Amino acid sequence: MNIDVVDFGSFGLGKAEPSAIEMERLSTEVIRAFRDIGFVYITNTGIKDQKVTEVMDICKKFFALPSDIKDQYARARSMDSEDINHGWVAAETERLNPTRPGDLKEAFNVSTLSSLNWPVNHQPEFRECVESFFKTCQLLSVRILKAFALGLGLEGDFFINKHKYMSCNQNQTTLRSLYYPSIHKSSVKSQQIRCGEHSDYGTITLLFQDECGGLEVMHKSGQFVAAPHIPNAVLLNIGDLLQRWTSDRLISTVHRVLMPQSDDKMCQSRQSLAFFVYPDDNVIVTCCDGSEKYPPTESLQYLMERFDATYKM
Repeated sequence: MNIDVVDFGSFGLGKAEPSAIEMERLSTEVIRAFRDIGFVYITNTGIKDQKVTEVMDICKKFFALPSDIKDQYARARSMDSEDINHGWVAAETERLNPTRPGDLKEAFNVSTLSSLNWPVNHQPEFRECVESFFKTCQLLSVRILKAFALGLGLEGDFFINKHKYMSCNQNQTTLRSLYYPSIHKSSVKSQQIRCGEHSDYGTITLLFQDECGGLEVMHKSGQFVAAPHIPNAVLLNIGDLLQRWTSDRLISTVHRVLMPQSDDKMCQSRQSLAFFVYPDDNVIVTCCDGSEKYPPTESLQYLMERFDATYKM
């Protein structure tokens, strides 16, 4: 029940688009790799661990700041804000599994590169570093979306045309820097874990992890499978809107982050970077096979409903 690994090198960043034959081979392999689990490792993407570590190190300096300073850069608490999903999220604010206590993680969301809510006064290098990584993930996502479309028998720009405004306030695509602080296990509440069981909301997610472990994803058999860090690989997964788009041909998979299982009284900190790709706000998601398995839904409305449930404590 291992998660498949796909070599994306022929279409990685910095590479010219390969021949039609190679694109067909790669796109078919990518789609096939999701047959049992909605997660796949892709290698040779053009993004190396060295860059990921650099971003994580700068983000960790932000998370080390006092809470009263971080709160100056908090995610908007009103859904009427122009930057709906941009800013800092304190630990236990989110509850991705509503049957559990709040998640033992904090985050900094970057969804609109034009936002003014950046910690420039306390960490000048933060914005430049995170913006650069956002743009790199965006470029890779466009290539992945083309491979997905071709692998599903659609026009190559089918999904790309519905994700034109990533990094603008007409699209909620978000880079999340996630920090799971070290914690005394004696202070953990009953049933509390680092990240509750959930599926992602949008089209696809690109995940970059450190080596601490803890992520588990659900196989189609119903069993959870470990998804550890693989050097220089991106862990790619399907989101709920893509499942609707493909009439369940691609499945959005439940996953979670557990506390370490060791006997240590203190668990070490953990970091990850997740690039959540969402369609443009006004896109109406309908089943691309022409069926009516799912009713049409507007991207922004669907996401706002999911955000509302996540932050409803």
